[in-house]
Amino acid sequence: GKAAEAESYCVPLSGNMKNRESIQEPRFDYYNHEVPDIDLSECEFPHVIEIYDFPQEFRTEDLLRVFCSYQKKGFDIKWVDDTHALGVFSSPITARDALGIKHTMVKIRPLSQATRAAKAKARAYAEFLQPAKERPETSAALARRLVISALGVRSKQSKTEREAELKKLQAARERKRLEAKQREDIWEGRDQSAV
Repeated sequence: GKAAEAESYCVPLSGNMKNRESIQEPRFDYYNHEVPDIDLSECEFPHVIEIYDFPQEFRTEDLLRVFCSYQKKGFDIKWVDDTHALGVFSSPITARDALGIKHTMVKIRPLSQATRAAKAKARAYAEFLQPAKERPETSAALARRLVISALGVRSKQSKTEREAELKKLQAARERKRLEAKQREDIWEGRDQSAV
């Protein structure tokens, strides 16, 4: 009965002990952890990462603050749920760079390793997940002029400040015109050294 059943569970200690003794090597080296080299180009959206495991009370501004160094290059947030969001970068290279950085308040992973909900959100909103564009150089001159004319008040900006802002805008326009001309010259095969 029960004694025979108990004996069948017992493993005899006699026998060849050499075969039983083995040392298992660890699968992961937690001391020298490095982000694995992920080929993001195989992913459906190589410029998108999943941001997860952050406090539920986090808002868009909090996530933007975590990734503030990428905002100038182009970065946007698309929410999946209270603790998951998609980070949309300007390029796959920038996304890969962001994956290599450790953050204390959030965890990140490539979209290919994301939750099913995050992948579904990415597929559903594919047209809105185009690479984030770099913000153009802007000036508050037009906004200030519109507000001042609408309110009928005088500007508190000095003449030298206005002139400096105007020069900055003219320089930006000239730079944009030169870039467009260079692109056209390259496309048309014109010699650039003659310019």
